[in-house]
Amino acid sequence: MTHWPFILAAYGLTGAVTLAVTVWSYLAMRRAEAALEQKDHVK
Repeated sequence: MTHWPFILAAYGLTGAVTLAVTVWSYLAMRRAEAALEQKDHVK
């Protein structure tokens, strides 16, 4: 049995999870910036 399908699946899963965490972090950063802007305009 060849090991390449498992290696490619592992790389694919790692890439997908890395992309998901990156997008999640970016969206959290945007929400935090928007909340800060909103807080600054309230003063």
